[in-house]
Amino acid sequence: MSLVQTQKSIDILLCEDNLGDVYIINNVLVNSTSNYDLHHVTNGEVAMDYLQRRGDYQAASRPDLILLDLNLPKKHGFEVLQEIKNHPDLKTIPVIVLTSSKSEQDILRSYELFGSCFVTKPFDFEEFSNAMQDIEKFWLNLVQLPPKLTT
Repeated sequence: MSLVQTQKSIDILLCEDNLGDVYIINNVLVNSTSNYDLHHVTNGEVAMDYLQRRGDYQAASRPDLILLDLNLPKKHGFEVLQEIKNHPDLKTIPVIVLTSSKSEQDILRSYELFGSCFVTKPFDFEEFSNAMQDIEKFWLNLVQLPPKLTT
């Protein structure tokens, strides 16, 4: 395993089954000044296939950041988060839990599983767009993301 020092663009994996939410997230990022590549999967099993480069995803890039919905089909977001954080090559990737839940149990569980942050998706289009802009400003412009690992 070695570190890749230069990072030309930020690879983002969006794990989201709601196409309306995907539209809002993509719309905010398209208008961003950040250089990024957005990859989208719609269920938890495919998310893990992507991350572990299985099946159709053997050439997938390792994401620098993951946006993870909790209520995913086939494999719940908590299961995905736990697998990511237990995997030696994936555990350093920041995972933003981005969900409609406001449950204190879900918030606590996300942090227990080492999620990087927990964001409740607003139901209002404009508020959701503003929240995504804040995420984009913080995670794509302010934060130093870990260097990519290559195996």
